Amino acid sequence: MRRLEADAFRQGVSAEALMEKAGQGIAHAILRRYPFAGKAIACIGSGNNGGDALVALRYLALAGWQTEVRCLHSPSKLSVLPRKKWRELKLCPVNESIMGRPLILLDGLLGIGASGPLREPLDELADWMNTTRRESGADTIAMDIPSGMNGDTGETCEGAVIADLTLTVGVPKVGILSVAAVNHTGSIESIPLEELPLPSNDEPSLNDIHSLRGILPRRPHDYHKGDAGRVGIIAGSHGMLGAAVLCAQGALHAGAGLVSLFCHQEIYPLLAPMLPPEVMLRPVNALAEIEPSAFDSLAIGPGLGQGTDEEMVDFFEYLERCELPVVLDADGLNRIARDGARKHIRPNMILTPHPGEMARLFPDFSPLGRAESCRAFCRHFPGSTLLLKGAHSIIAQSSRSLFINGTGHSGMASGGQGDVLAGVIAALLAQGVESHDAARMGAWLCGRAGELAISHGKASPE
Repeated sequence: MRRLEADAFRQGVSAEALMEKAGQGIAHAILRRYPFAGKAIACIGSGNNGGDALVALRYLALAGWQTEVRCLHSPSKLSVLPRKKWRELKLCPVNESIMGRPLILLDGLLGIGASGPLREPLDELADWMNTTRRESGADTIAMDIPSGMNGDTGETCEGAVIADLTLTVGVPKVGILSVAAVNHTGSIESIPLEELPLPSNDEPSLNDIHSLRGILPRRPHDYHKGDAGRVGIIAGSHGMLGAAVLCAQGALHAGAGLVSLFCHQEIYPLLAPMLPPEVMLRPVNALAEIEPSAFDSLAIGPGLGQGTDEEMVDFFEYLERCELPVVLDADGLNRIARDGARKHIRPNMILTPHPGEMARLFPDFSPLGRAESCRAFCRHFPGSTLLLKGAHSIIAQSSRSLFINGTGHSGMASGGQGDVLAGVIAALLAQGVESHDAARMGAWLCGRAGELAISHGKASPE
């Protein structure tokens, strides 16, 4: 970031111009996430990170938000640009008609130039932010990185700010994409600036709304259900019927034209009343009865069960002759793990394990960290795609950068999320999206849907 900024300054770009664009981008990201105006409090230090927060606050004020600034430095201690941006904020109209919901806190205490423990008086403001978040339900939004975090490693000092959303300016900092940072960053979104272009390197990339642009083409007006793709789903067993239903619903909501769910003959009467009417339920006695060429993609595994020895033979034979794109999830992964996963993985597959399934699939990867496990997968299985689920899921494919997903929240820690994800990815594949992009888009969409359920759907009490 320092090198990119220096290059921009040499080309005549001013620090104030970058601050204005960053602050405006931050405000627009916030306005996109909150459907109603509320109250925004910027907690700032003396540096330019606080200036970004003040610019964002000005744009929020112009959009009808109540605004407030908390700063424990005397005005004379502020850098030149933050002082100027504070004066400009004071010229904005004041809105006193809002009751203060939503309440957001903008963390503008420190940027990437800081290191070590938070010092006075910033430690006091950080403590106030964390207490207000915990006791008053405020959402904390970090400007670039959460204050008290090392931007290179993601390690945090005692008392570091806990953010619900990190809006990272220009290039996503390596530290915020690390495992160490997860509990302090919350969701992550970049604020791209054309003056600070992304460098080409081997570091992980952020999977967000900006990096995904252009993957889904606009549908032509004469589009029909055949064009939207045919998804086949092999899922469900006694006691796990809901997994099959959720997978089918995920495929429908992600735009698949035709969705067919295959189940064993004996559970057909139990499953039929649970399904949306758009889903075609097809009973079979063996997977050999399902013709793969009738579909554009398959989702295999949600709630499928462990299977008898005969069913396992049928399952592996079916995988062997299946050449179309396949999302292998849940019990599909557990079945290949029992038989030795390596001999069953093909380039046409997207594997979507959670950490426990990953350990069963590749026990020799267990000593490695999450990112290194994904890189090891890429070395062993070129062309195959891995989506390692969890907070900040990782999407990996050989010859591609690792992508760290920025959406989602802890409210999604519930059964069925992975079943929906498998259906969503299968629907994207059926619409012609390439496998790596489908995994990236599926992870982002499901995480963003979880966020919208709270901010727009009132799925969580205020």
